[in-house]
Amino acid sequence: MQDSDRRDFLKQSAAWVALGGTPPVTADNVKTPEEFSAFQARRRKELWSLLGDLPWDHKPGPAVVLATEKHEGYTLERLVLDLNGVEPVPALLLIPDKRPARAPGLLFIHWHAGMYDLGKEQLLTGVTAQPAYAPVCAEKGIVTLAIDSWCFGERKHDENGKVGEESAFKEMLWKGRVLFGMMMFDEFRAMDYLAARPEVDAGRLGVLGMSMGSTKAWWLAALDPRVRLCMDVCCLTDFEELIKVHGLYLHGIFYYVPSLLNHFQTAQINELIVPRARLSVNGRLDELTPPAGVEKVRDYLYPLYQKYGKPEDCHIEMFECPHQELPEMRKLILDWMDVHWAQTPAG
Repeated sequence: MQDSDRRDFLKQSAAWVALGGTPPVTADNVKTPEEFSAFQARRRKELWSLLGDLPWDHKPGPAVVLATEKHEGYTLERLVLDLNGVEPVPALLLIPDKRPARAPGLLFIHWHAGMYDLGKEQLLTGVTAQPAYAPVCAEKGIVTLAIDSWCFGERKHDENGKVGEESAFKEMLWKGRVLFGMMMFDEFRAMDYLAARPEVDAGRLGVLGMSMGSTKAWWLAALDPRVRLCMDVCCLTDFEELIKVHGLYLHGIFYYVPSLLNHFQTAQINELIVPRARLSVNGRLDELTPPAGVEKVRDYLYPLYQKYGKPEDCHIEMFECPHQELPEMRKLILDWMDVHWAQTPAG
């Protein structure tokens, strides 16, 4: 969204409040699929408007390939992407040896967990709570991109990662920017790059992440209709339920978007994904994701998929676990990929 559009939206919202009314924020008065699609487009524009002054005018330059590595079952390109015009973005691109001529494209988004040095390497190494996805993507013939988020991996600019994240948040706020907005802008532009790769079928794009990566996955799917498949692990957090259980301290400062709750709740962001395929798996014992909130979002979305899509295209489930991806969750994710990325055998 251009800055002028963002200002217009904020002015319109202020005008509604001044008149004693509130902007329409639900789909209750929408009657047809066409009206629902138009409603989503308006709300999507509004959501972008809350993410600060974004560098839409920047025209990305070509990617730089730093190295090419051969791994079992895939080739890995180590890249530097020009996404935002502020700082370069290191990235990994996994290209399976066996894949169709035009393969599904997956944006893998790393987690936070205070592991500021990890970043995009999570795709290759995994973590204790989530085994690596690189072998899975290679086996399934999925071209996979992962970038370092602001403040993580090769974009960690302070020896103390937490200090670096907080400093970036504060400096951006002073300059009219929002850290989470700049994060989402990078993921959006990363999807541009992935969709343009000759190995990728731009009609089969997906996103996957855990924890911070989960939050960014469903935000990106809401903001970008090109995302046909959204898979998020352990962070479908309802904001009001998080407040109720006094859990705000559990999420990093990146998570907080100024004025968000004056415009959107979690379910209302997620309704922008309907009717595209959506899988969310969460731990019932996970403090970051109160279970009552997961149920609230689930109960809000299921009727929308019934009305505007296919009920089987949305699956939200909780497991008896804390903040981790169980083998049963992994199986669901892999099955979801198979069903929604049905393709001829790679060869």
